[in-house]
Formats: sequence, structure tokens, C-alpha cells
Amino acid sequence: MAHSFGTDDITFRLSRSRGSVPRARAMLHAVLGGWGVAQEVLEDAELVLSELVTNALRVPVPSDRQVGVRIIRSVADGLLRLEVSDAGGGRPEVREPGEDETGGRGLLLVAALTHRWGYEERAAGIGKTVFAELKAPDIVAEPATREMAAVMVRTGQVVRVRGEWRTVLGVRGDQYATGGPAVILEFAAGPPLRIHAAEPLAVRTGDR
Repeated sequence: MAHSFGTDDITFRLSRSRGSVPRARAMLHAVLGGWGVAQEVLEDAELVLSELVTNALRVPVPSDRQVGVRIIRSVADGLLRLEVSDAGGGRPEVREPGEDETGGRGLLLVAALTHRWGYEERAAGIGKTVFAELKAPDIVAEPATREMAAVMVRTGQVVRVRGEWRTVLGVRGDQYATGGPAVILEFAAGPPLRIHAAEPLAVRTGDR
């Protein structure tokens, strides 16, 4: 699993498997918890991301093509943006399912829960990116000290590991054999730490 970590956006990739939807929800939950997003917005965002990832997994593409997810915040605008990319063609369209249909309501739900949504062709490579934006007025910048998911940790921060504060020299994405996302933190001294991406860590962000 490839990761990209920025202070205002998180990017990760998911395999084309049934377990990818709950993995995406767990990662979103961890990230939004760190950003101070209100519970109501978090719940709406989880539903929206679940629908977008589910739709991307249904697109007929080769099985080795992964699904890309990007979670972005804009503190200034009070917005949360979710992006899901796949290598398939076609265009996502809201349709009115018949009374006897059990599916087909995903994009109706996305449209109802979001400030706006749409799709863009991918600038590099094949496929498309479906995006959805939610109003999140409570979204915050990072305070000096906090508990945050491992996926949120940055180089230069100081984290508490086995009772000791240690400076992070490097952060890279990894994946467990079961397919779950992991993060490897490298320190100035001692062995690196391999931890689940959603696992909380105590971080002193003001130290360098």
C-alpha cells in the first residue's frame, strides 16, 4: 500500500478486495478524529467514503489496479474533501432506482449528504477521480501536543514509544500481510516502529 502524508491531506491506496471499504472507513475515522471534526460530519463522511469506494471497487478493471483515496481539509474554508480514484471508464451518475431494486442509491446518498460532488478525469494515467465535499466548520489546525493516528505523524515530531519520547526521522507507508495499512516510523536511536496506520500515538508536535 502506497501512502503520501501531508499536514492537510492524506493519500493511500486500497487493493480491490471486500475488506477495503472498512479499511477506508477506519483510516478516515482516525484522520478526522485528529482534525477535530464533529461527530455528525464524521458519520456523514464515513457513509460518503464507503459509497465512493464501493462504487470504485465495482468498476470493471484488472484486479491488480488499486483504488486511490485522498482525504483533504481546508481549515480556512471549513471544508472536508474526499477523493476516490479508479482506473475504469464511464461516468458516475445519480439514478432513481426502482422500488424493487436494492442497490443504486449510493450516489443519491452522496448527493444528499455533501456540499457538492462530481468527478474529474485523471490528469496522469487512465480512469477518473470522484470527489465529494462536506462542510466541516469545526475542522482545526494541529495544536502543539495531542494524540493522533500513526498515519498523521510527520518527520521531526516527537512521539511517545514504550514510555519514552523519541524524535521521528522518517515516515513511510507499509502494509500488513492481511492487507491492512501500516506505518513505519524511524528514529534517531533504536529500532523502527511498525504500527497500524489508525493506531493512536502521543505526539509533541512543537518539539524539533
